[in-house]
Amino acid sequence: MTVAIALLTTTLVIIIALLAAVGAGKLARMDGATYPAALTRAATAFATVITLATAVTGALAALLT
Repeated sequence: MTVAIALLTTTLVIIIALLAAVGAGKLARMDGATYPAALTRAATAFATVITLATAVTGALAALLT
């Protein structure tokens, strides 16, 4: 059961990170950025969401153990 919860949580975090990246890329293009600049902003947003999720997981793990 724990493995299933971990996989579902990981999948949810990746989906949220991808949605944030798509949103950041779309907003960058609407703002007039070139495709490489929009892709860079999208990649930055993706990495930020993944980093934030990792930090929150580490903090919660420290509190719960």
